[in-house]
Amino acid sequence: MSGKQMAIEYLKGVGPERARLLKEELNIKTFQDLLHFFPKRYIDRSKFYNINSLPQNNSEIQIKGKITEIEYVNQKRGKRMVARFEDETGVMELVWFRGYKWIRESLKINQRYVIFGRLNWFKGNASIPHPELELEAKFQNNLMASFYPVYASTEKLVNKGLSQRVIQKLVANLILKEGNAFTETLPKYILSHYKLISKIKAIKEVHYPKSQNNLIEAQTRLKFEEFFYMQLQLILKNMQRKNKIKGFVFSKVGNSFNEFFNKHLPFSLTEAQKRVVKEIRNDLGSGRQMNRLLQGDVGSGKTIVALLIMLIAIDNGYQACLVAPTEILAKQHYESLIKLLQNTHVKIKLLTGSTTNKDRKDLKKELENGELNILIGTHAVFEEKVQFKNLGLAIVDEQHRFGVAQRAKLWEKSLTPPHVLVMTATPIPRTLAMSIYGDLDVSLIDKLPPGRKPIKTLHRYENKRLSVFAFIKEQIKEGRQVYIVYPLIQESEKLDYNNLMEGYESISRSFSKPRYQISIVHGQMSSENKSYEMERFIEGKTQIMIATTVIEVGVNIPNASVMIVESSERFGLSQLHQLRGRVGRGNAQSYCILMSGSKLSDGAKTRIDTMVKSNDGFEIAEVDLRLRGPGNLMGIQQSGILRLKIGDIIKDSNLLKVARNTANGILKKDPELKRVENQLIKRTLASLSFNTNIWNFIS
Repeated sequence: MSGKQMAIEYLKGVGPERARLLKEELNIKTFQDLLHFFPKRYIDRSKFYNINSLPQNNSEIQIKGKITEIEYVNQKRGKRMVARFEDETGVMELVWFRGYKWIRESLKINQRYVIFGRLNWFKGNASIPHPELELEAKFQNNLMASFYPVYASTEKLVNKGLSQRVIQKLVANLILKEGNAFTETLPKYILSHYKLISKIKAIKEVHYPKSQNNLIEAQTRLKFEEFFYMQLQLILKNMQRKNKIKGFVFSKVGNSFNEFFNKHLPFSLTEAQKRVVKEIRNDLGSGRQMNRLLQGDVGSGKTIVALLIMLIAIDNGYQACLVAPTEILAKQHYESLIKLLQNTHVKIKLLTGSTTNKDRKDLKKELENGELNILIGTHAVFEEKVQFKNLGLAIVDEQHRFGVAQRAKLWEKSLTPPHVLVMTATPIPRTLAMSIYGDLDVSLIDKLPPGRKPIKTLHRYENKRLSVFAFIKEQIKEGRQVYIVYPLIQESEKLDYNNLMEGYESISRSFSKPRYQISIVHGQMSSENKSYEMERFIEGKTQIMIATTVIEVGVNIPNASVMIVESSERFGLSQLHQLRGRVGRGNAQSYCILMSGSKLSDGAKTRIDTMVKSNDGFEIAEVDLRLRGPGNLMGIQQSGILRLKIGDIIKDSNLLKVARNTANGILKKDPELKRVENQLIKRTLASLSFNTNIWNFIS
């Protein structure tokens, strides 16, 4: 499009001050940005009401008529301006409480107007405060005769005079200025195959649709384009990484793997685990750097897969590391792997913030001379002082808790980038995985190990607490242990701490010493005290663990069979599912009891009902995605990821799949986009890579 990168201040009606505001508040810097600033909703302005048949509610309405009289009415603070407005059927009032001096100057008595606004009823009389007004003759010639676009805005913009009407006019000016000078971004064969309209028509109709059908056509076209180029970039990134970034070749499966697999593996692998190990082995032997996401629900056996892969790295003369987001989880992994490897020659150590200087010194020396085979750790592994002799495999657990810069530091630990396996126990819906992790290869462990009994999930209101306590006593009598978890919300940390301590005192009264022993863990404790309390529970010295969500990830105690979640309505679905996964790790029947108050919001009721009905993490994740949206689900709402201009990966999931399949099909046949029919795609892709602010693509 001609002038598409022209600064927005050069558009008629903008200027330097408005340009600064548009940039600061809406990130609109160029003509192109404004054209791709799509309306968030539309108002149907094709319908007109008569004054004598107005709806008896506060809906938005439109009327044709004339102003016959204007007066000023005194009120407690200042005045208000009231205009008498008439049509052929009756009379009503238009009211202004502020800014009416300049409005009065523009009003014309006894001339035909179209007014639009929200109805206000008082003692049976209708009025519209601060209506939009336009002379009827001008309205008929307006681009926006049927559907008025409503754009996202901010209070600052409105206060500075950049109202909806002003933004609407700026967009209209730009479309009229550019005329038909839009560049097409999709080749004819795609437009034809999916019956998509042209870019010119789509841009015009998405801002000023002539009908509902035209609007749907425009939105479909622009959503497809956005998804198509997003997926194209992700798939290309994956292909280019595989072609350009060479990886260590793990050509053999040797003694470490075979000895462990044949003599020390405590159980048979599930078919899902075998499939995943095979997929990863293919990557490791390909000569290309592996960059794979391993998804598996809580308790599905990701750790054993990670260990088998690390043993392959060791067999090929390389070191491996496993990085976890918390000290508790890192320690859990370490203790689990130490136990599994106790009768082998594999040397493994733990590095966290609590590691002593002496232990760090020894560990650093063994890491650099190659004596140490596997390092388990937290963020401490990223420190510059931590250097490997030959790091060949890096495994990152619950990777969404780490920043990109932190993960990049692992690459710097080796001259050739190590193979990377990203693990998550947070089930990710397919549409989200295609978008967040679209440049990774994905493996899925979709079956739990045999012998695991499904956890029974129950919902109990506060008035059933005594019966819940009686049930806990029965379980403890049978030799089981119990978690009782309280919510932790940062904004009210003091309140949460008080709730936890009140709960502890209440439970201590019902479960008194010496018969019952209780551990307590919360965020305000030192690491040493947390570890001490955790150890007491792990060793069975205490039967009840009272905690905040610090135990959400990484605690693996097969003897714990009951999870009580207090104020469960305050937890998200993902958190509830993770907490439930802390039990059900032994052979005994396990239970998750969701406690709540009697008054539940619709969202809280849906979350609790979903947990009671389903143990399937992916089913739960789909519900969570619909409830919270992708940004909140992945904690990425501020990062730019998935801040799409027009597409919605939940509502438009089918279109997203079509766009990804299309991009995949094109790149399989023409990976470098050399064919004549794909030159337009290549040019558009090149322009997007230099102007990432336009579409906010993921990289």
